[in-house]
Amino acid sequence: MINTVKPIKPHYHLTTLILFWCSLIVVSALYLTIPLLTVFEDVFQVSSSDAAWAGSAFSFAFAGGGLLFGGLSDRYGRKKMMIAGLCLLTASTPFIGIVHEFHWLIILRVIQGLAASMFPPAVLAYAMEMFPANKKVTILGFISTAFLMASIVGQIYSSTVEMALSWENVFYILGIVYFVSLFLIALGIPKDITQKPEGDFFSPLKRIGGIFKKKSLPFCYIISSTLFISLVGFFSTLGSYLSSAHFGLSHQEILWVRAAGIIGMFLSPFDGKLVAKFGVKNVLWCGLIMAGIGLGLVGVSENLALLIPTSIIFTAGIAMALPALISLIGTLAGELRASALSFHMFMLFIGASLGPIISVYLIDTQGHRSTFEVLAGLLLISTVVPLFIRLERKESITPINQRNQTTS
Repeated sequence: MINTVKPIKPHYHLTTLILFWCSLIVVSALYLTIPLLTVFEDVFQVSSSDAAWAGSAFSFAFAGGGLLFGGLSDRYGRKKMMIAGLCLLTASTPFIGIVHEFHWLIILRVIQGLAASMFPPAVLAYAMEMFPANKKVTILGFISTAFLMASIVGQIYSSTVEMALSWENVFYILGIVYFVSLFLIALGIPKDITQKPEGDFFSPLKRIGGIFKKKSLPFCYIISSTLFISLVGFFSTLGSYLSSAHFGLSHQEILWVRAAGIIGMFLSPFDGKLVAKFGVKNVLWCGLIMAGIGLGLVGVSENLALLIPTSIIFTAGIAMALPALISLIGTLAGELRASALSFHMFMLFIGASLGPIISVYLIDTQGHRSTFEVLAGLLLISTVVPLFIRLERKESITPINQRNQTTS
């Protein structure tokens, strides 16, 4: 590989803040439409299952695009790929607010999903390459927190703007936010090392086959998809559950219940310390069990006083499991780390695509409480998966080495 640009030492705190913010707003686009599904049903005269495609179309495009763009960032640079994604988001997002036919909304959500997919693989690779060893766990924790917080922030933002203004303004305002964020990335973070990897344009896709030859690595992707099936399925179910006859909450009250889940997500930046102390597999197990129990308890009682704390337990479990899973994949993948993380993002957002579809089907056939229990069951079944993951001795002590570097 040839280094064409000498990297400038970053101002790590500022760079962390910018990467956290941009990761948050980019991935928030996935969740914008969850509170707007009933609005789309009325405006475009479509069924609830059709309306759910406003989210799933974005997710499928996001998942597929991540496989391609993760590899392209090796060739053209991480920062350039992040800038390209924000440029396309800035250009495409406002047009969603002017559509009058539902199929155009779906097409634009696909374009938006492809644009957004340029960002996560590039920002993860940028963080791993541009930050020193003793800061990598922290920056990855903040980026993972942004990805998770997006699931709530996106919903809060779209709900608030829709209630105060209109659903169209959700996309107009977000286009301006992307425009400002584009300049933050362009001017606020150092340029990374531009690499000239061997192979042709499609070589990154060809390398993905190699990750399935890595011992234990494919099992991790079962958990990747399960995490976001449950996360997006939970939030897709929560809104209609709280607005049902039993609770009868207003939009503003539902907004506050959604916001409570952010509390659990603040666990994510501390995941590195937990991994260093207890081991990556144990932290992953604990997170899956906590999330499964929390989600299962959501459906046990029709009591709002129980629903709020159990939803916080659920989001805390997801916040614990996701960074540990990223660390585990990176350890198992070795030299194929970039391709392995790209495929992780692919499986993550395949799960996000299936979440609304599964939840709508289960709500229509089984009801809200049974939907929560089925999603919780998926999480608890996935706790069996780590039993099939084997870490070599030198791999299993990696978190301890990271801890020593952090404290040195």
